[in-house]
Amino acid sequence: MSYRSPSTGKSPHTSPRSKGALHVTSKTFIAPTFPVNHVTRSFTEIAATVRDAGLLRRSYVFYSVFVSVLVLALGGVITGMVLLGDSWFQLLMAAALGVVLTQFAFLGHEAAHRAIFKSGNANDNFGKFISSWVVGMSYFWWMNKHSRHHANPNTVGKDPDIAPDTIMFLDDDAAKTQGFLRHVVKRQGWLFFPLLTLEGLNLHRTAVVTLVKSGSARQRWFELTGIVVHFAVYLVPLFLFLPVGLAFAFLGVQMAVFGVYMGASFAPNHKGMLIIPRDMKVDFLSRQVLTSRNIRGGWFMTILLGGLNFQTEHHLFPNMARPYLFRTREIVREHCADIDLAYTETGLMESYGIVVRYLNKVGLAARDPFDCPERVALGR
Repeated sequence: MSYRSPSTGKSPHTSPRSKGALHVTSKTFIAPTFPVNHVTRSFTEIAATVRDAGLLRRSYVFYSVFVSVLVLALGGVITGMVLLGDSWFQLLMAAALGVVLTQFAFLGHEAAHRAIFKSGNANDNFGKFISSWVVGMSYFWWMNKHSRHHANPNTVGKDPDIAPDTIMFLDDDAAKTQGFLRHVVKRQGWLFFPLLTLEGLNLHRTAVVTLVKSGSARQRWFELTGIVVHFAVYLVPLFLFLPVGLAFAFLGVQMAVFGVYMGASFAPNHKGMLIIPRDMKVDFLSRQVLTSRNIRGGWFMTILLGGLNFQTEHHLFPNMARPYLFRTREIVREHCADIDLAYTETGLMESYGIVVRYLNKVGLAARDPFDCPERVALGR
């Protein structure tokens, strides 16, 4: 049994390796020869070290300050919109609004992981309000989808984030595409970021559809009400005080920035990393570390990506508050080096290059061999 690596391009930073390790290369993943319980037991050691260092406590000061900054930023955008009036400079405010709403979405993501408050109910209530009323998305939909992803990252048939969609992440799915979608998938690496301009609309649409079809009466009442109020407060003044053309342009820019920012923040985390076959048994530590990629950049990157730059640590300790991820990284990285478990970390632009090349490689499966010299050369 072997692991398959879809990663291409420059080799990321990894911890040292030695004989008996679970090696990660650009071509194959070889199943470990040591007993699985050895690595499983080692996660208990990491968890104990992290707990003893106080890195699982809440960080109320950070989140209080951060929420206050975001509220002020939202107020600044609204003030700017009012002062600018009928001006195409409003599109700058639209872009700023897209950034601020994405930052609020990051908070909703952390609340869903119980990373902000000690109380589960407090996290849920805060997350529901932020996600539905402020951002206009469904907390219920996000929790359901994202929980399944965390349980089985990059696992075929179990991780919804690699399920077939407009973009295909597996060769078999790409090969089955037909019609116009097949033409898109053939070039999906190059089209990935342009397509993200539509992701904002897709996220809002999917949230509403999921609530209507699968949400409980309570979820539909609270979250659909919040989403309706969000768009009413947003769109009514927008179309009431701006010319129709400018209002549509404002909405388009805001949605495009929101979609690109969200997609560009989550894409580097797992795309191009280890793909785990559906029925393969993998211990928790290896599953989370080998499928995750960290992004270098310090505090700036932590704010920019909402803590998602520490993806490995986030997957190992999903309820960890954002300020403690950096220190936990040092512990996890050192431990992975000690047990020869590859730990991946790259720069942001390098990660985008890996994602684009990986998607283009998967897209080859949608091409006719006679139209693709590379596939003929590879005998595919």
